[in-house]
Amino acid sequence: MSTNDNTNGEWKPKILGLVCNWCSYAGADLAGTARIQYPSDIRVVRMMCTGRVDPLFIVKAFMDGADGVIVSGCHFGDCHYLEGNYKAAKRMFYMKRVLRSLGFDDRRVRMTFVSASEGAKWAEVVTDMIKTINELGPSPIRTRAAIGEAINSGSASDDLAEIAKIAAGKKVEVAPLQKL
Repeated sequence: MSTNDNTNGEWKPKILGLVCNWCSYAGADLAGTARIQYPSDIRVVRMMCTGRVDPLFIVKAFMDGADGVIVSGCHFGDCHYLEGNYKAAKRMFYMKRVLRSLGFDDRRVRMTFVSASEGAKWAEVVTDMIKTINELGPSPIRTRAAIGEAINSGSASDDLAEIAKIAAGKKVEVAPLQKL
């Protein structure tokens, strides 16, 4: 992703949408064909299934300048690949946990479920995400150097190793979550 500054030098959020081909992409398309208004600060990447979303795609998006990431797929029970959305939801749960351990606000990453007939819901999801990112401001991790600093500052390297295991489909032992 390129710079997040518009022609006036004012910051605008950049959101990456990793969306399911069968449901969420069709929902986004419906929003467009129905001329439902929503912010244009999102770049959509169509994937065959959200189960294909590798957590490292999200890390790479932030390294390349994204301020937020939406992963959006079929509703539970409606996945064309049966369990892809369940796998994606599980990965997103762990991904948010890793982001928190890096000191990164996990509201910058969101998992949603939008069907092909929910164009208005897609517009709401995008609008709400843009609102959240506007409240949070620009991503604190805007460069590879910032990622390196975060990794070297603590247990983040262990957490990134866990992401790699999750992405490879390996079982990961998870300690109980601590109350905030």
